Amino acid sequence: MFRTAELGQSVAKQDFKKRGLDLRQRLLEAQILLSRSAKFNVMIDFAGVDGAGKGSTVNLLHAWLDTRLLTTNAYGPLTDSERERPAYWRFWRALAPKGRTCLNLSGRYSTPFLDRVYERTSAKEYVAQLKRIQAFERALADDGTLVLKFWMHLSREGQEERLKALEADPEQAWRVTKKDWEHWEIYDRFIETAERTVTETNTDYAPWHIVEGSDSNYRMLEVSRIILEALEARLASAGVSASPDLLIDKEAFDMPDELPPRPEGLVTVLSTLDMSPALPKSRYREKLAKQQRRIHLLQRDALKKKRSSILVFEGPDAAGKGGVIRRIIPTLDARNYRVLQYGAPTDEERAHHYLWRFWRHLARSGRLTIFDRSWYGRVLVERVEGLATNEEWRRAYAEINDFEDQFIEYGTILVKIWLHVTPEEQFARFESRKKIPHKRWKLTSEDWRNRAKWYAYEEAAHDMVKYTSTHMAPWELVPANNKNFARIKVLETFGDMLEKALQEG
Repeated sequence: MFRTAELGQSVAKQDFKKRGLDLRQRLLEAQILLSRSAKFNVMIDFAGVDGAGKGSTVNLLHAWLDTRLLTTNAYGPLTDSERERPAYWRFWRALAPKGRTCLNLSGRYSTPFLDRVYERTSAKEYVAQLKRIQAFERALADDGTLVLKFWMHLSREGQEERLKALEADPEQAWRVTKKDWEHWEIYDRFIETAERTVTETNTDYAPWHIVEGSDSNYRMLEVSRIILEALEARLASAGVSASPDLLIDKEAFDMPDELPPRPEGLVTVLSTLDMSPALPKSRYREKLAKQQRRIHLLQRDALKKKRSSILVFEGPDAAGKGGVIRRIIPTLDARNYRVLQYGAPTDEERAHHYLWRFWRHLARSGRLTIFDRSWYGRVLVERVEGLATNEEWRRAYAEINDFEDQFIEYGTILVKIWLHVTPEEQFARFESRKKIPHKRWKLTSEDWRNRAKWYAYEEAAHDMVKYTSTHMAPWELVPANNKNFARIKVLETFGDMLEKALQEG
């Protein structure tokens, strides 16, 4: 069955760049169409041979796509909460809503699969477990979920070569465990069980795609191609076409710039920020690689010491929050981080205290949670747009400080970043988005309306810093007119705070 994924297929670097650019743009368009139509949700599972690139593929998907519309679920040993509920509770609660996509690692197949490999269950019991999985997938598919499953494959020789190569790299050696070599020793038993798994659960509503994992360029292009074709086909069958009405906000392309003059006498921490720092591209690449390696090692240490981290990003539209996040996640194990983006609260969230929706997403020990906009919306957008009363947003400063104090006292490492651009730079970036195909969807009429309230937001941000930049949870204000400088500054700041906290214990 897996012989077709042992052909040694590869893609040259130049070819990967060319084909990858087109795939990325089309995937982004399909992702935006899915989000704005909200006709169905997508669930993508990654399974396969150790070392075949499951985690790195998930990381690259996060780099290519809009992370705000992706959720990665990495399932480890059952928590106490999960043990007290039926087995599928944790899979049901992690499903993406319509319009969004979830990526699963070590998901519902993992435990039954390993139990069968190690003969802790009989063949009959395993078939019954696969039937339960099929019923779960069928229920989702019948409700409209697009289910895709990838088996990432390596030959026995290829797996041995990959594990040895990782062990020989000081920065990658940690990825290889005693368990990986134990699995390699019983490779044939793994493949036999894998064949049974694929045979039993390869259905028209939840198909398996076997992908050769020896070459990372080939693997990424093949996975992206399969996702794109399935997504485009489902969108078409749902009557969703790539029309300008869905892909771009046409109103935003015609709206005038209504930035008001700066109020006389207005001085804030942002207006006095030195916006001149820049970093040449040649130095940027060198520093980026260095800082990514550093964060990679620090996050490994944090996981070992069970120290969770929270990285909060705030700032004006087009300040570069997404670009910075995409430079952080390639350094991380896809199983140990989550990127969360918050917009307007749902009906369920409105029925609770505004901090409730953030409490429920704090990560387990050792993990990193990245917030692309956060609880500070209460004292920023909700204040400026009149969505919170004066009493509500004024008392929120104390509530937020107490909220952050609680998880700092628990040992969580909190890093708060404000990325700032000048009004002139924001305007240039808005105009640039009109011309770049894979960025046009980012420009919305809401961006222009927010820009018209620039100074109200600046005052709100000034007060936010004044009342919530505490000794234990300070704000780092990063001048971001130069993207290269801002990205390196954030990585250095995050690395410094991680290192300090881990050394202090």
